[in-house]
Amino acid sequence: MDTAFTSAEQEAYDYVLQRIRSGAYPSGERLIAEDIANAIAVSRMPVRVAFRRLATEGLLVLRQNRGAVVRGINVAEMREVFEMRAVLEGHAAQVAMAHVGEQEVWELSKLLERMDASADAQQWVTHHRHFHEYISNLSGRSRLIAQISALHSFVEPHMRLWMEHSDKPRDEPPDHDALLDAFRRRDAEGIARMVHDHIVATIAPLERLMTRDKPIS
Repeated sequence: MDTAFTSAEQEAYDYVLQRIRSGAYPSGERLIAEDIANAIAVSRMPVRVAFRRLATEGLLVLRQNRGAVVRGINVAEMREVFEMRAVLEGHAAQVAMAHVGEQEVWELSKLLERMDASADAQQWVTHHRHFHEYISNLSGRSRLIAQISALHSFVEPHMRLWMEHSDKPRDEPPDHDALLDAFRRRDAEGIARMVHDHIVATIAPLERLMTRDKPIS
């Protein structure tokens, strides 16, 4: 495939993905290839290819005569994604422990400080993802990291909606400080369990939000 086309397709993919993640393209939004092409100064074809890629990843639905529509998520899908995250991120954290030294603990503490100092819910979600992704990246397992990143991208827009409807960012036990303490102690077995439980604990409050009025779909 032509290098310029590949570059344009990646640019279109990154642009649309970031806007879905940030909530700029909410669930149900119809995306027009021509509008996006004009926004990033590429032709429509790479945008359409990017749409197909995002549809394969579950973020868009391609509908005949309607183009691409941002896909929603229901309660069952949310639960599945968080259960998968719990297993994969718990494993990644355990593997990562072998690569954690004083510098890595310091980096985690700084990421946690940024999360705690977030001015609003949207900023908190961004720093929260950075904290969890930093841990996963320390594992050095490229396929594992890619799977975890895809799960984050799928659920992040709905996490942002959840946080907008919550009084403030809050943790269920074990909280992020406890995770940081486990890294300080180099507790490889404990960190796997704690990350798993930390992520699973998110399911119930998110489920309550999603069913309070009607499921997100």
